[in-house]
Amino acid sequence: MASSETKPESTSDLAAGTLRRDSSVEAGLDALENIATAPRSFRQVFATKILPPITAVAVVLVAWYALYPIVDNPTKLPSPGAVASAFKDAWLQGELLDYIWTSVSRGLLGFAFALLIGTPLGLLVARVKFVRAAIGPILSGLQSLPSVAWVPPAVVWFGLNNSMMYAVILLGAVPSIANGLVSGVDQVPPLFLRAGRTMGATGIKGIWHITLPAALPGYVAGLKQGWAFSWRSLMAAEIIANFPDLGVGLGQLLENARTASDMAMVFEAILLILFVGIAIDLLIFSPLERWVLRSRGLLVKS
Repeated sequence: MASSETKPESTSDLAAGTLRRDSSVEAGLDALENIATAPRSFRQVFATKILPPITAVAVVLVAWYALYPIVDNPTKLPSPGAVASAFKDAWLQGELLDYIWTSVSRGLLGFAFALLIGTPLGLLVARVKFVRAAIGPILSGLQSLPSVAWVPPAVVWFGLNNSMMYAVILLGAVPSIANGLVSGVDQVPPLFLRAGRTMGATGIKGIWHITLPAALPGYVAGLKQGWAFSWRSLMAAEIIANFPDLGVGLGQLLENARTASDMAMVFEAILLILFVGIAIDLLIFSPLERWVLRSRGLLVKS
């Protein structure tokens, strides 16, 4: 006669059943999150992406036009038309792109050097307790030090040349990149590191496959801040260390305009510096940040 008793499930069977249930729930949630959405129309893209910055620029221009007659002093506040004429003259003389390229090439090359130095330094500080205790506070202090403070000693050390510019950029950007990576590594869950060691990802392999990918959000934030510091450092160096053999970058253009008391050119230089900073962020760092967020399922769809 067949027994009617039910055999108790073993611990492994219970764990397997629980795992299957959890997996099915997770798969269901993922399916809900990954429902394909219809492509947005041009009207929606225009309303959410294009119209807001156009509106902000229009508000600034209206305020500028309204404020100019009140100030009524072109040596203090130039008219928008005078600034537009300065842009036109620089373009027709073939100098506008030269101003931009001189500064952008220095800034990007100096930032690349800072990236090569700041990344291993950040990993070293994050993973070695003695190194963190020794130079961690120094990196934080350097990050808060104004970049302009490095220009006089850099001129003494390297002279009036591009090496001085790169030195100032490095001293301004490396601490931000290193501290950003340290912050990212500190937020890596210990479970990831243990899983990596179990699978044989140790040493350089563990850093490349486990630590760096998991620390990407903090690292990208450090890169973004590092670029901001490097761009500001370069502008300070170009303004202070003005020398004909260095070429005319945006900082030199601003200083030349101040010396000539040409406020239209001053505003031209300021707007160009602002434009380059925004363009680099939109072209490089914003897509990188979106990719990191999207790869972790953190990008909010609007």
